Amino acid sequence: MSQNVGIWIDHRKAVIVSTSGDEVTIRTLQSDVAGHPHYGGQQDGGGEQKYEARHGQQLDRYYDEVIGRLDHPEAVWIFGPGEAKLELKARLARAKSPSAPTVDVDAADQMTDPQIVAKVKEHFGQKR
Repeated sequence: MSQNVGIWIDHRKAVIVSTSGDEVTIRTLQSDVAGHPHYGGQQDGGGEQKYEARHGQQLDRYYDEVIGRLDHPEAVWIFGPGEAKLELKARLARAKSPSAPTVDVDAADQMTDPQIVAKVKEHFGQKR
């Protein structure tokens, strides 16, 4: 039986909903990505560049951890606010394998876990 996965994601957490037949599994992954400080005034960019490099490494680890929990789905739907959904899609594309899933991306606001599950079921045409 095919497995479909919906991922609601932002830079703080990912809610991974796996569906296969009538079975639904929900996993939540909290990120340890630090918040984004605001740099003001004239600076040489050293502090900001170091922060951006560290921030990028934290995001890479976070996305790798999300991808590691997917368990070879047939289709993936990534949704959420901000840029995290597009960054995760790009990360999935770089890790492409011969059995790579189809990936769709949509914008979505903040949602509760039950709302996320309902949206994933609706997206993949399953009964609520």
